[in-house]
Amino acid sequence: MSDMELLLWARGPGLQGAVAVFVAGMALRLIEIYSLGRKRDLSPARPGNGGAGWATIITRSIPHKELLRTTYLTYILGYTFHIGLFVTLLLFAPHIQLFRGVLGFGWPSLPSPVVDAVALVSIAALFGMLAYRLYHPVKRFLTTFGDHAAWLLTMLPLLTGYLAFHHLLLPYTLMLAVHILSVELLLVFMPFTKLVHVATIFISRWYNGDMLGHKGARL
Repeated sequence: MSDMELLLWARGPGLQGAVAVFVAGMALRLIEIYSLGRKRDLSPARPGNGGAGWATIITRSIPHKELLRTTYLTYILGYTFHIGLFVTLLLFAPHIQLFRGVLGFGWPSLPSPVVDAVALVSIAALFGMLAYRLYHPVKRFLTTFGDHAAWLLTMLPLLTGYLAFHHLLLPYTLMLAVHILSVELLLVFMPFTKLVHVATIFISRWYNGDMLGHKGARL
């Protein structure tokens, strides 16, 4: 298979199959979560905690001052990576053209040099997160194969995209195909790894906040 044939397959059948697995996998995981049900809490709700679930979505996104004091590097690297990934994915002109082709509409993009710089910072933050995880004794002890797999699946699209943009390592057509295939690999495995949190993080925060607010716990 030539480089162009691989690229055409990745942009066509490969992408369609990956999206189908992603949608079906995410639907299955959400059905599994919701089917667990929730036991009815027969205790009276404590006053003054209405809307605790929604409030928790916001408060849990803000670092607690005590945790920030001891694990500030985790927060800095984590927020840097997530913001950078958001910018790279949603504000890069070629990506917006892809979304426009699928969704039928698009939005303004940032200049390519800006997105390029943000992507590089995100890559550096991801490597920093890995180094800190391997250095910190508690994090190293708690790290599993799934954590490393999630890191690799997230890093590959960013790294290969950066290399393709700068025409590095491999011929451009092949590097672009590898980039698209790495994105498809991420889509396929996302519902079945810890990366599923992209669809469950706000649901779980709302649930925990609503449950603890009902009991009168301080959030």
